[in-house]
Amino acid sequence: MSLSQEHITYEVENGRARVTLNRPEKRNALSIAMLKELNDALWEADNDKAVHCVILRGAGKAFSAGYDLTPGLNSTPTGGREGATYRNGGIYANPTIDDDIWRLEQGQRLRMALFDMHKPSIAQVHGHCLAGGTDLALLCDMVIAADDATIGFPPTRDLGSPPNQMWLYNCGPQWAKRLLLTGDTVTGEEAALIGLVLKSVPPDMLEAEVEGLASRMAKIDPDLLSANKRIINLGIELMGGRTLQRITAENDARGHLAPGTLAFRKNANEKGLKAALQERDSAFGDGRARVRGPETRDENGNLI
Repeated sequence: MSLSQEHITYEVENGRARVTLNRPEKRNALSIAMLKELNDALWEADNDKAVHCVILRGAGKAFSAGYDLTPGLNSTPTGGREGATYRNGGIYANPTIDDDIWRLEQGQRLRMALFDMHKPSIAQVHGHCLAGGTDLALLCDMVIAADDATIGFPPTRDLGSPPNQMWLYNCGPQWAKRLLLTGDTVTGEEAALIGLVLKSVPPDMLEAEVEGLASRMAKIDPDLLSANKRIINLGIELMGGRTLQRITAENDARGHLAPGTLAFRKNANEKGLKAALQERDSAFGDGRARVRGPETRDENGNLI
């Protein structure tokens, strides 16, 4: 096996492939380079007859805090000459909405391996699973979270719309709207209550829970695992799931043109990204939704 592993780690043991997002100093923020490595690892696992399932997890304190917004990091696309930049700057000084859609679709193609591959996958979610982190986790076949994990998509407040849309198929339209229309987050325990994840467990039991499930699937013929995964995913496709994923890229590009998004980008350019994010999120207090009971808040917007 030959895999580039600058941003992930990959290991196969006892019928499972463990793929670990490995940028702990950045809370496993996603870049195109990382997604390429992830895509390669997923197809390697899918091709390996010794692998029955894949565990996707994050190193350090978080599963993934989202996309890496470092300027210029994700500028150079694939699909063209090595080192050539067609869709962002370069010979095109003013990227168009089609350029934006093209780049969003590029990232989506890399992530969709989780949905398309034959082998089942489990997302092992701890710490922050935000924005792009949810795009990965919710494409997995099952998500097991720590009770105290933080799950949500805060960028819907001012940056666009998720470029993958599996929220609808996991927690239904009302909770998908509740969370995406506000950017509020839920804990892993609350996510399990609404069906956004399969289940949650105490943090110190998370790894054992995921490994235990992987061990049970390791007892099953991989071809049978494939048959049973794929018929369910085909059902999701019949409900429009795959078409919806394609539309989400164009919808996110549309969101990027909203006045609120343009204002945030201007603010980030002038004050810096960290300051702009703090200014945005401070208006939402603790940024949490409450699944059970009333959302009583104090004067700062924090749940009581």
